[in-house]
Amino acid sequence: MSQHSIIFCGTPEFACPCLQALHDDPTFDVTAVITQPDKPAGRKKVLSVPAVKTLAEKLGIPILQPENINTAVLPENAPDFLVTASYGQKLSSEVLQYPNIAALNIHPSLLPHLRGPSPVPNSILMGEKETGVTIQRMAEEIDSGPILAQETVTIEPRETKDRLLERLFIIGSELLIHTINQPLHETPQDESKATYCKKLTRSVGHVDPKEMTAEEIDRHVRALVPWPGVRTTIKDEEVKLIETALEESTDAFAVECKDDTTLCILKIQSPGKSIVTGAEWGRGKS
Repeated sequence: MSQHSIIFCGTPEFACPCLQALHDDPTFDVTAVITQPDKPAGRKKVLSVPAVKTLAEKLGIPILQPENINTAVLPENAPDFLVTASYGQKLSSEVLQYPNIAALNIHPSLLPHLRGPSPVPNSILMGEKETGVTIQRMAEEIDSGPILAQETVTIEPRETKDRLLERLFIIGSELLIHTINQPLHETPQDESKATYCKKLTRSVGHVDPKEMTAEEIDRHVRALVPWPGVRTTIKDEEVKLIETALEESTDAFAVECKDDTTLCILKIQSPGKSIVTGAEWGRGKS
């Protein structure tokens, strides 16, 4: 059986199913993994290792961690395909031309909708009912390359960003393998339908119950926790909202929001303190 050689580029946990699926499929030979460098994390600046690196070590795949992939010395034997899944660096035209057949990307939206670095949280923030995953041939302009395959996915009513990302990349892995094992058919993106999303910042996570409905704040929590997080002021204290709901619970603290809506806070964190239930936090403020 002939094999397609693959170099896989990815970094976070939810990119791991893609690497695992390529490694497990006998029609592929993953010759190397490229991931971001180890970086200090947290207050103690403990060196954090990318999840994709940990998996690659387990699978016995050679690893490269260049500061900049575009100036790195890549393996002399170019692969058939360069596959990226949430790698975190923009690829130059030279790198895009490096593989013998194509550089492909798994993008967690239905392109050309939501091009950019944060399509999944934005789909939740916007209250969309469905999203999807796209396999695209990469181009110099981010997420603008021709579409090779797409699959639509329903966003569940209480879905969080992390859960949706996990589902989309598992589906994307299966779609990628099916796509590569078939003759490639490219469909140019309709530029008139392109929409864009920006990198998330802390400012996106500031919410105000007086200016937002309970549903809007709840979408922020499901889309932005743990990063960049959601902050608001309740009883003259700035707090982090960790988990919320729209239905009453004995563990919740209720907050009145815009348009006579009620947000139920299930988990909350005061500055410098541990996460507690909303009910526990409320008793401490009574």
